[in-house]
Amino acid sequence: MDEKTDKLRERKAEARKGGGEERIEKQHEKGKLTARERVDYFLDDGTFQEFDMLRKHRSTNFDMDENRPAGDGVVTGYGEVDGRKVFVFAHDFTVFGGSLGEVFAEKVCKVMDRALETGAPIIGLNDSAGARIQEGVNSLAGYADIFHRNQKASGVVPQISAIMGPCAGGAVYSPAITDFIFMVEETSHMMITGPEVIKTVTGEEVTFEELGGAKTHTSKSGVADFAEPAEEQALDDIRRLLSYLPQNNVEDPPRVEPWDDPERDSNVADIVPDQPQKPYDIVDVIDGVVDEGSFFECAEGYARNLVTGFGRLDGRSVGVVANQPRVNAGTLDIDASLKGARFVRFCDAFNIPILTFVDVPGFMPGKDQEHGGIIKHGAKLLYAYSEATVPLMTVITRKAYGGAYDVMASKHLEADVNYAWPTAEIAVMGPQGAVNILYRDELADADDVEARRQQLIDEYREAFANPYTAAEQGFVDDVLEPADTRRRLIADLEMLDSKRTDQPSRKHGNIPL
Repeated sequence: MDEKTDKLRERKAEARKGGGEERIEKQHEKGKLTARERVDYFLDDGTFQEFDMLRKHRSTNFDMDENRPAGDGVVTGYGEVDGRKVFVFAHDFTVFGGSLGEVFAEKVCKVMDRALETGAPIIGLNDSAGARIQEGVNSLAGYADIFHRNQKASGVVPQISAIMGPCAGGAVYSPAITDFIFMVEETSHMMITGPEVIKTVTGEEVTFEELGGAKTHTSKSGVADFAEPAEEQALDDIRRLLSYLPQNNVEDPPRVEPWDDPERDSNVADIVPDQPQKPYDIVDVIDGVVDEGSFFECAEGYARNLVTGFGRLDGRSVGVVANQPRVNAGTLDIDASLKGARFVRFCDAFNIPILTFVDVPGFMPGKDQEHGGIIKHGAKLLYAYSEATVPLMTVITRKAYGGAYDVMASKHLEADVNYAWPTAEIAVMGPQGAVNILYRDELADADDVEARRQQLIDEYREAFANPYTAAEQGFVDDVLEPADTRRRLIADLEMLDSKRTDQPSRKHGNIPL
């Protein structure tokens, strides 16, 4: 028995070496951790339970049967993060460049199946050269099997991807289906085709970093949500993100022991300027309302005119969506609509209440926006809010004009509680635009056009661009002093804890994709 046990230990020790010491050293030289180092860093100490450590590929093409390392290039299993179960797979770049073959895919599919069956998040640590060419169509079939499971898991358990090396071709589609993508600056890349193929086909020259680096995908394409300076920071922030999320779609988000006084003033009264056109940072407002230090912004670099992220109110998780007056006056455009719609739908899928701060002058005008489909894309955000069944709480801090007022979790979309501050202006359009249309003829005949225009603007603002007409109609539930916002929202969140809604029977809606 001892001899057989020793043999087993030798096999497992060999499997833990992956592609061997030389390739591990090359991985380290690139500033990258190995697959096992990532798993060990990410999970709580001593909790990892591995699947299929000894599995080997079955391919005989191109002399592959002479090189059959145990594990086949991916580490899979489950463990705990802050005492909560998660399932994880980590590509091992030291084995065949982390390329995916038939057995590799079967291992990933197994861990995804177990996650779905037990209702726990799936974390993918991606570092792969793509499909294993030597295995031909079996590699493509393996990718499709994984994609299908990504779809089945969507909205059932949280799926989070970390890109920690190259991710090209078919390898990018699985992360694209997941809920959040983390990238590491300088060492991770995502692309359908590489620079050489692009140069051959189009003649365009582009670097890996320009084409598919972390900054590109978190600021231009919106494919990724987080660009991290190092792998450890990415793994730390995945752990932080998980702390806001439930294990699955039938559980409530975790409530932590509160550390901030639920009765304190919001400390936001001096943030919003009296001048309607003057910018301010909506993140300062969010920080003043949610539990101190709890706001965790997502997709910070993309569509910066809309802020999304997670926070806590008296220890309860909430998703936060807010127009950002510092960027394009907080107008909604194509990118902001996409960003907001996806975030709202994620929160709704996982029972996370949504807190919306509104300061929006409307949708971005312009030919590029119209030709790019702002009508269709703006409707996605409208659709997402309208279909949401989680508690919706809305605070209008300043401007709420036109259709953008409707879209941003208005009472008309069945938001549960809607508030306005005294600085709020709720109207079809801003006073200046309204006056120019309504009083066009009068202004044309005025002796002092600018003086008369300003007088009419002041009268319009007094009559219409304020929160009180909406309050009289019941379109906002109250006009709050800013200092009272936190207390009121915490009470509302407690009240809405037992909210239940009945939806019409249907297979699914047809969101304007």
